[in-house]
This record gives sequence, structure tokens and C-alpha cells, in this order.
Amino acid sequence: MTSWIAHHGAYAVFLIMAVDALLPVGGELTMLYAGALAAGAIAGQHAVFFGHDLHTGFESYVVLALAGTIGYLIGALVGWAIGRSGGRSLLERHGRWMHISPERLDRAERWFDRHGRWAVFLGRLTPVVRSFISIPAGALETPVGPYTLLTLAGSAIWCFAFAGAGWALGSSYERLHHAFSYVNVVIVVRETRRRARGRRARA
Repeated sequence: MTSWIAHHGAYAVFLIMAVDALLPVGGELTMLYAGALAAGAIAGQHAVFFGHDLHTGFESYVVLALAGTIGYLIGALVGWAIGRSGGRSLLERHGRWMHISPERLDRAERWFDRHGRWAVFLGRLTPVVRSFISIPAGALETPVGPYTLLTLAGSAIWCFAFAGAGWALGSSYERLHHAFSYVNVVIVVRETRRRARGRRARA
């Protein structure tokens, strides 16, 4: 994924973050890497936009952070449209294919009940939760206007903050990348065990 970003720059960031609005595919690492790339900390790599190498520095940082923000917003609107058109029944029947189990749907509903429209903004700033807000928001009939504005604000804060952290880390990015890899392994193992327990309980 980082190699793809290095070769395709803003386009890769845009697409990865659009998918991250629907499923967790490493949005944090994507923006951290984008920030490190903008700072010139990745040897031999430069941010690319419309076929041109961007100058290392603030210009690259802004372009890549905006690409992540807009990509995430587009993905979030697609998710909202899926949820709005299919409704709760879609998630109850096919939610497992979107990693939205009945338990997660119930938690999402309680989250929206507790926080109202601000659930969207808060969800966009919460790790993991942020990737499971889009479709339930549509299914639970969150108005598209406030949803769009709150998603844009939350995703902008997220993308610019993580890109800024990547910029600040600079050459230390690789050490953090390896640390995140171990965290990802732990998360996958825990999720696999949880699902196995759930299947045994249903059996």
C-alpha cells in the first residue's frame, strides 16, 4: 500500500481513504506515510499529482491531506447512500459482508441515540468506529446535509492531523510502521478469536 502511494501519490491516498470510510484498510498508516512522504523522509520518493512531482514541503502536505479528506468524504457518501437505499433490513440480511454484525449495528444505533447528529463527527475521530459509521448512518436516516458537513469536518481533522504526525516523525516513520504492523496482527488475532467464539455460541 505504501509503495502504491509512493508511485501514485494523491490518487492512491484518495482511493485508500475512500475505501477506509467503509472498511478499515489502514487509514492511519496511509496518512502517516503521506505526511512522511511530503516531508521528504522517504528516500527517492516524491508526492505525485496530475503526473507532476510535487515539491517536498508544505505544498505536498496540503495536497495529500486534502486528497485523503476528499477521498474519505466521497467514500462516506457512498456508504450513506448504500445504507439509505437498503435500510436496516439490508444490514440485518447482508451486514456480515460489510463487517457489520447485528451486535455492531445495535452499538451504532445506541451511539446515534446517545449523541444525535454529533455521533457522525465523534465517530469520524474514533479509531475503528470511524470505518463503520457510514452505512449505519444512512440506514438510520441521518439527514445527508449535516452528515456531509460533520463528516467533512471530522475527516479533515483526522487526515491533516495524521499527515502532520507523519511529517513530524520524518525518518522515524519506518519504526512506527513496524510497530503498527504488530498491533495489526494482535487486532486480527483478537477479531478471529471473537468470531470463532460467536460461531460456537450460535452452534
